[in-house]
Amino acid sequence: MTSHKEEVISKEQPASLTRRTLFKALGAATAATTGASLLPGCGTETNNRGSENLSFKEIPHALDFKHHLPEGYSADLLLRWGDPLDAFAEAFTPDKLDAREQSRRFGYNNDFIAFMPLAADAAPGEGDKHSLSSNSERGLLCVNHEYTQPHLMFAGYTEDSSVRGTSDAHIAIEQQACGHSVVEIELTAQGWQPVLGSPYNRRITLTTAMDIVGAAAGDKRLQTSEDPSGTQVYGTVGNCAGGKTPWGTVLIAEEGFGGAFQGDPDNVADEVEARNHHGFGIEEGNRNWGDYDRRFDITVEPNEPNRFGWMVEYDPYDPESKPRKLTGLGRFEHEGFTVVSKPGEPIVAYGGDDDEHQFVYRFVSSDVYRAGENTHNRKLLTDGTLYAGQFKEGGVGTWLPLVFGQGPLTPENGFRNQADVLIDCRRAARLMGATPMDRPEDVETNPVNDCTYVMLTKNKKRKPGDENPANPRARNTAGHVLEIVPPGRSGLRDHSSDTFQWNTFLLGGNPNAEDPAERGAYGQQQAGNISAHGWFANPDNVAFDQRGNMWIATDGCEDFGFHDGLWAMATEGELRAAPKHFFGCPVGAEICGPEFTPDGKTLFVAVQHPADADNSTFDNPLHRWPDNDPKLPPRPSVLAIRRNDGGSVGS
Repeated sequence: MTSHKEEVISKEQPASLTRRTLFKALGAATAATTGASLLPGCGTETNNRGSENLSFKEIPHALDFKHHLPEGYSADLLLRWGDPLDAFAEAFTPDKLDAREQSRRFGYNNDFIAFMPLAADAAPGEGDKHSLSSNSERGLLCVNHEYTQPHLMFAGYTEDSSVRGTSDAHIAIEQQACGHSVVEIELTAQGWQPVLGSPYNRRITLTTAMDIVGAAAGDKRLQTSEDPSGTQVYGTVGNCAGGKTPWGTVLIAEEGFGGAFQGDPDNVADEVEARNHHGFGIEEGNRNWGDYDRRFDITVEPNEPNRFGWMVEYDPYDPESKPRKLTGLGRFEHEGFTVVSKPGEPIVAYGGDDDEHQFVYRFVSSDVYRAGENTHNRKLLTDGTLYAGQFKEGGVGTWLPLVFGQGPLTPENGFRNQADVLIDCRRAARLMGATPMDRPEDVETNPVNDCTYVMLTKNKKRKPGDENPANPRARNTAGHVLEIVPPGRSGLRDHSSDTFQWNTFLLGGNPNAEDPAERGAYGQQQAGNISAHGWFANPDNVAFDQRGNMWIATDGCEDFGFHDGLWAMATEGELRAAPKHFFGCPVGAEICGPEFTPDGKTLFVAVQHPADADNSTFDNPLHRWPDNDPKLPPRPSVLAIRRNDGGSVGS
């Protein structure tokens, strides 16, 4: 879910004329090395579950200026960039927007979504009661805002001119448009609507005060001139995916934070920090935020980037609560972290580092989860062990602990303490022998079969000869999905075990490609079982419905000639890994954050960066979705999708 540019393909171009994929490493030889990964995996333990699911009529591949849904479904346009959260009547007027106004309005480029139910008998601050609710008609929508695009937000910019030439006033607006929104919503006779002026409504931005907690808190590498303690920081940025906890808090990720900083790392005196900054793409030619806010200039505050790249936890039910950055979950380009909790056992959280040749991670708490004891449970993410995944031949894997003093994580290799291990998490994982992956994005556990699924979007930097069993394609342009199978059986798997099995759930791409090295593979399905519109590429986010069906959101299908969107499939039974196409985005957009209400009757989706294409600007956008108003630019938006007959989505 990182910023990207897509080539605009004419909406009249038929799907049969799409560009060929480039899976040069697959073929018969690769199939032999990945044979273990093609096992049915979790699907072998159950009966024919999945064969009667997902009865919606599939939509076709397309590429135009609209969003698309199956017959019998409708979408409420719930929230758009600039929509007010307060109870005031002023309409969104981009040319009158300032930083103060933006701080009271829905942010830009909506991404991860968490629906947090509201209990009828509880008030703000009573999260213990709210977290037990399954209310599907009233709740809090908690939404990330990943990054800003001034050339699509403000008049007068091209994409190039906005990189180093954004005005101070517009940077101030951008910093308030990033972060996170909390919005109370309710289902009315007119559909889903925000509750303006709700006491829960809140913006978390780059000026929100946060605590830094965990093993790295207070370390000298987190200390700055504004915060000599190394325990306080203002704001969060690059907020991609996230997670929810069973104790009623929300986790939000910091992914592409490096782009917010400017300065030449080679001008930083400390060689450790210079290497660190290079690794996260901090360059002299980055956005000019540092000219406006000096902490984003590494030549002024060389430690400030170390205060970003963490997971952030906050309580949406308490609008006065202070978010905290969880250093125990490591510092890298977090796509998100999702939690597995079982009473009397440690909590386990899975996450991915969204960059080429980076790693899959797991955190295991030191103490155990106690259902209903939220005060105790809220300490679980601050004390535990972080692991990096090693995926071996034969479909077996090991979790490698990232602990100071163990293996190569010693002073001889430049680590002073556990804080260094967590701050330089990528280097620690690489030294331990973790498996470099093809851009790990969402990593989530299916609540029905208790297996964990890793979305691997793509890796165009992997060269022939650089493949590994879990990433078998050189120049992987279509991505794939891995299935992690912890020891045990459905519902009773031991996610804290240091060993696991794994297999390839699917390989993205066209299953009918002429060249065997370019064919997608959807589990054990024959190519004829995948419809002309069922195949997809570049899996990004994932969600699971009540029946255990997998819903995959994509980022990159326009490279194959059709829109990004949402595909649903069974994870078990005869239709395991057989996708059906459910939702399509307008040109230039990707879909993010699929999230169901507890009753499964509403599906929320975030449509990010609509009209993001070459030469598309605020002054001359490719299109103006969703308003289609000549006075308004394209606006990232959240949709609430329901069946017209009130049934469960997808069934």
